[in-house]
Amino acid sequence: NFTLIAQALAFALFIWFTVKFIWPPLMRAIERRQKQIADGLAAGEQGRRDLEAAGRRAHEELAEARERVGEIIGSAEKRDAQMLDEAKAAARAEADRILAAAKADIDQQVARAREALREQVAALA
Repeated sequence: NFTLIAQALAFALFIWFTVKFIWPPLMRAIERRQKQIADGLAAGEQGRRDLEAAGRRAHEELAEARERVGEIIGSAEKRDAQMLDEAKAAARAEADRILAAAKADIDQQVARAREALREQVAALA
């Protein structure tokens, strides 16, 4: 019986020693490791959310850039059409001016030719 009591006392002393001196540092180490794991998981989740947000922002900026490019191209095409119309109008105006000058020159030459013909007819008469 003494052996059983001694073993029970040794076991109780071992349990007390373990609970008093071994268990707290072991629990602190486990809690520290749990916190590291939780922090790592949280950081991973935050990184995933940041990546998704960056992807959305990139997609939005790309759509915005495409829209802006469309506006720039539309503006350039409009300006191109306007410049073409202006050039056509200027060419028409220049052609009309040249045509009017040519008609005036022809009218003057016809008038001179008639005058010269009258003088010749008068000289013959």
